[in-house]
Amino acid sequence: MKQEKTLIEMVNITKRFPGVVANDCVNFDVRAGEVHALLGENGSGKSTLMSILSGLYKPNDGRIFVDGQEVVFKNPRDAIEAGIGMVHQHFKLVDTFTVAENVVLGSKKLGFFLRMDNVEKKLARLSESYGLGVNPSAKVWQLSVGERQRVEIVKMLYRGSRVLILDEPTAVLTPQEARELFATLKKMTARGHAVILITHKMQEVMEVADRVTVLRRGKSVATINRSEVTPRDLANLMMGQDFVGGVKREKGNIGRTVLEMTGVNAEGEGHRPSLNNISLSIASGEIMGIVGVAGNGRRELAEVIVGMRKISSGRIRVDGKDTANKSPRELIDMGVSYIPDDRLGTGLVPSLDAVDNLIMKSYKKPALGKGLFINLGRARAYAEKLVDEFGVKLTSIHAPVSLLSGGNQQRLLLARELAENPRLVVAVFPSRGLDIAAAEAVHKLLLEQASRGAAVMLISEDLDEIFKLCHRVGVLYKGCLMGDIPIEEASAEQIGLMMLGASKSEVKAS
Repeated sequence: MKQEKTLIEMVNITKRFPGVVANDCVNFDVRAGEVHALLGENGSGKSTLMSILSGLYKPNDGRIFVDGQEVVFKNPRDAIEAGIGMVHQHFKLVDTFTVAENVVLGSKKLGFFLRMDNVEKKLARLSESYGLGVNPSAKVWQLSVGERQRVEIVKMLYRGSRVLILDEPTAVLTPQEARELFATLKKMTARGHAVILITHKMQEVMEVADRVTVLRRGKSVATINRSEVTPRDLANLMMGQDFVGGVKREKGNIGRTVLEMTGVNAEGEGHRPSLNNISLSIASGEIMGIVGVAGNGRRELAEVIVGMRKISSGRIRVDGKDTANKSPRELIDMGVSYIPDDRLGTGLVPSLDAVDNLIMKSYKKPALGKGLFINLGRARAYAEKLVDEFGVKLTSIHAPVSLLSGGNQQRLLLARELAENPRLVVAVFPSRGLDIAAAEAVHKLLLEQASRGAAVMLISEDLDEIFKLCHRVGVLYKGCLMGDIPIEEASAEQIGLMMLGASKSEVKAS
């Protein structure tokens, strides 16, 4: 890549929070015409550094230069006016507004009298020039997840952003949508824009990045051309040691059916159908993957299995026993474990310590107490045993779990859910937001559950994870199961087409 003008330079950036140094004298620069990937383990300081660049945080020390001029951002508006825009993983759009209304929302440059027809024409031209395919007059609620992401991008371009920060941009996209996004990024960089890509996916880095900066424990340890490194090199830089990974599924012994769903229908919010005639089964020793674009029934499927959502018709059986519309407590007693996607909302209680969170499902058992009373000594010993077995790193077993890193929160949640040898494990995005080492640990635990005879449903956004762990993969679209395919017969292209509404037979015919 030819040498391009430096747009952004961050020099000796330091950011401290109570008890932790998130960024420690970090140096980072971005050039016009490049995709610059930002890598690092959880807690390495990536998000903090980009929050400083986008005006959300102020650094304690260090300097920021834009086009060679030092700047001080007091808020995100200052960063946007300097040409820096950030597209967050969770989009910040108003569903009931049109695309054009969302784009101009909050802008002070448009004056009192606003001609929306002029805004829509300008947006249409901008969208077409970058191949974004955004309809300015469409309501946001009518758009797919991929289209909403394009709205966020065109919003930043409309506001004059020359540097675009993307936080885990492909987490909610199909393979086809991810390819479209990368094509858009190449068009942007060809016109002199710069893109900062925060991602955990090595394949994306190798496919689209020009340079890579690696952070470790708050420090910048390397900035290197992508062409000069391998994924293993980057993993070693992130971890500070030679990374040994490679856990993957084994053929194993597939036993009798554990979970059986037949003709299951369920309603979502607003009495809208969320699951439509779902029929599937998972056997002992088997990991079945479930994929689908957000809003197509992934969460609802998990919730009807674990008792958090009622079904309107159909049948659900676990080990041959009817479990439809039973309470979560009854399903726990039947050996059903649930690893939700919201680890600090649904999974754990952030203000409670590790002991309280770990005994949450088992405090009624005689080993931990009698009647209404919990034996605190036994509870602590039980918690310490699980912390040790599952490799949870704690400063204190009595500290609130909100203080733990994402990886350790997930290990704690897995420790509680897997400790009692469940018959069925429902895991929703179990490695979302985790670095390579933490994700590898989660994968190993799920494979261990299958090897000892549990049935595992893995609902995931990451197709690499699906191909690595699962024996079969099922695809949800608008609440319907489009079919399931043995993993040896599946391809990312086929799965992507089914995520967009193609049936299993249509995909095989093509």
